[in-house]
Amino acid sequence: MKARYLIPLGIFLVIVAFLGVGLQLNPREVPSVLIDKKAPEFSLPDLFDPTKTVDSSSMKGKVWLLNVWGTWCPECWREHDFLIYLSKYEGVAIVGIDWRDDLDEARAMLANKGNPFVAVGVDPESRAVMDWGVYGAPETFLIDKQGVIRWKHTGSITPDLWRETLKPLMAKLEEG
Repeated sequence: MKARYLIPLGIFLVIVAFLGVGLQLNPREVPSVLIDKKAPEFSLPDLFDPTKTVDSSSMKGKVWLLNVWGTWCPECWREHDFLIYLSKYEGVAIVGIDWRDDLDEARAMLANKGNPFVAVGVDPESRAVMDWGVYGAPETFLIDKQGVIRWKHTGSITPDLWRETLKPLMAKLEEG
């Protein structure tokens, strides 16, 4: 008779344990198989001059951020002012990929709100972002001087995230 109750109790305890572990995870820190691997190369049309390209290879030897965004993304709008701060006051090199967007709206947003990017490539068919494992926007990657992805974040870059995580990591990569 006791064994009959122990099996459901055991199953219940296993479910509670999995739930407890899951609740401790940060949904913004999505594990990526690309961390500590060579960043995928891309060459995309430039948002402002489609006769030119934006190439990841132009960033070799630098510590930089890749930010995937779109005007259709409300969180990208919220993040934008802080990206301006990072580029203007912290000297962070940010390359943008404008993903599946209306190009006129993207240009207008950057003209009106400011442009934090050293370059913006457009990826209307998701060819480049798929190589990076992107599934939403905004997503930001930190790439080191050797072209290796060292960090990924899904969602907005915030002042707290910058101060506590990203800034120290970038400083360490700049030294090394």
